[in-house]
Amino acid sequence: MSAIDKQSKIYVAGHRGMVGSAITRRLQNDGYGNLVVRTHAELDLLDQARVREFLGREKPDYIFLAAAKVGGILANNTYRADFIHQNLVMQSNVISGAHEAGVRRLMFLGSSCIYPRDCPQPIREEYLLTGPLEITNEPYAIAKIAGLKMCESYNRQYQTEYVTVMPTNLYGPNDNFDLATSHVLPALLRKAHEAKLGGEKRMVVWGSGKPMREFLYVDDMADACVFLMEQGVRNGAYNVGTGADVTIRDLARAILETVGFDGELAFDASKPDGTPRKLLDVSLLASLGWRAKTMLDEGLIKTYQHYLSLNQ
Repeated sequence: MSAIDKQSKIYVAGHRGMVGSAITRRLQNDGYGNLVVRTHAELDLLDQARVREFLGREKPDYIFLAAAKVGGILANNTYRADFIHQNLVMQSNVISGAHEAGVRRLMFLGSSCIYPRDCPQPIREEYLLTGPLEITNEPYAIAKIAGLKMCESYNRQYQTEYVTVMPTNLYGPNDNFDLATSHVLPALLRKAHEAKLGGEKRMVVWGSGKPMREFLYVDDMADACVFLMEQGVRNGAYNVGTGADVTIRDLARAILETVGFDGELAFDASKPDGTPRKLLDVSLLASLGWRAKTMLDEGLIKTYQHYLSLNQ
């Protein structure tokens, strides 16, 4: 039995983003009929007064806090002040506003980048704050660590039930395919598609291709989030991933095959690699009965189909 009644009022913050839209789809498909969503134009989460007024008026039973300023290595390293400021303000407004409105259960979406750069692999939840962060995304990581600790602190002081999930690298429908601000997978997918259309002989990939990354299809992430809420998990922090990783070189090869581009791969070693490896230990979540279902090859096909639909 689910710990959530189907008519519970559920607020999904960031419902137009990749993760928020997947959570919204999942809830709707499961018959949750009392969802509350607001666009940025309707509710600016940087505006504390408006957030407090909204939450005080709506009084949702549950909140999925998926709203965030996100981007790839270039965006994170370029707009460092924007990433730390906007994420700190948004999450603080929602978490504190939720408490003031009497919302007992909230899920905060963190990130696997909160862990130290040179973490033992696979990364367990208790490795948090045991070493220096990766410098290229340090401001974003610090904001997400603050959100996790804010949830912990409200739970301890006010007996709220705020849970944090730390996803690995996500991809899928509604991803950002802008080459200047996107993450590695959607950026490579777009570059491969454009190289194919342009009749190019090769595709250039940033970095050496040696770093290893784990990729989770976004609908699996949504499934994990709803699973934890339905299980009645009341506190703690949980890694969410597949438990397997690939090199950026092998990812690029898989993307070329998905797109149907038969050119060569070239690597620009003058560009940063970022963290050498970032594989999550997902045994804590697995012990509750959840595992990812979508294999990378299947997820790439679905994501490419979505990308093609955007350009029809």
